[in-house]
Amino acid sequence: MRVLILAKEGQQSETAAPPTPEAMAEYQKFNEELVKSGVVLEAGRLHPSSQGRRVQFDGKKRTVIDGPFAETKELVAGYWLWQVRSMDEALEWLKRAPYDGGTFEVREVLEYEGM
Repeated sequence: MRVLILAKEGQQSETAAPPTPEAMAEYQKFNEELVKSGVVLEAGRLHPSSQGRRVQFDGKKRTVIDGPFAETKELVAGYWLWQVRSMDEALEWLKRAPYDGGTFEVREVLEYEGM
């Protein structure tokens, strides 16, 4: 099964401080374990919402809304796409992640025939 792990941030900053070298080394080590195990299919960090756009659909009308999205309480800051045997396996991997804070949402990707 494929799962999408969404890294949430309560508030993204345009000038967010980069992680310390030690924290980055821990994260890279964890990510290398994921890659070696064949779990990671894709991963990425997103730019702040001020650089994003939303498209709102209302019948035939399409409206483009420029960021930042202040009304959003939990912005998506990054993601992983993993291939795992079960939701439990995904949760076990995620619990090993070297983060001191934050919230991560884990969702199974729907699989459709022919896609």
